[in-house]
Amino acid sequence: MEFNEKLQELRKSKGMTQEELAEALFVSRTAVSKWESGRGYPSIDSLKEISRYFSVSIDELLSGEKLITIAEEDNRNKLSKFFGYLIGAADVLSLMLIILPLYPKQIGDRVYSVFLFDFNDASPFILGLHWGLFVFLLLIGIAIISITNLEKENMQKILTISSLCVGAVTVLFLAMTREPYATAAAFLLLTVKGLLLFLKIRQGK
Repeated sequence: MEFNEKLQELRKSKGMTQEELAEALFVSRTAVSKWESGRGYPSIDSLKEISRYFSVSIDELLSGEKLITIAEEDNRNKLSKFFGYLIGAADVLSLMLIILPLYPKQIGDRVYSVFLFDFNDASPFILGLHWGLFVFLLLIGIAIISITNLEKENMQKILTISSLCVGAVTVLFLAMTREPYATAAAFLLLTVKGLLLFLKIRQGK
């Protein structure tokens, strides 16, 4: 008997609906439906919950070979989420482009490094682009972290690509406006995100 059939049998033996089982296992009804239709398997943590709830061993639910496959897939998913959080965190660190003194301001014969709040040597349009790009990166980072937590893989890919594109535009913009410190900081963040994405893709193979 396959896992999906065993799960259906266990659920029906308790007279439960898929929704009731989902609540008992702290998962969505869609997840239970997916498992029972044979379109997927639960994570190791969910398997432990099923085993505990129905008082059966994991070996009774799955063969050793299938259990190893699930464990490997579960490990890949956890690593993918970990890299997703790090990529989002790198975008959140774009906040340092706002709060660190990275911008040149000439006072008399001297040039000082000032915060973005005090950087008023540029035109309102250029300043608006600074704020727009930095805030956009910050919001993308928050969105990536949220989407990663919700395990929306497709949306996460779209946001990650958007993050890299906006990050590249930010580096070019800062270089064009001749702000070396801010350019270096933005380039460092872009490099970190690129490296994290490379590692994420590599571990997923």
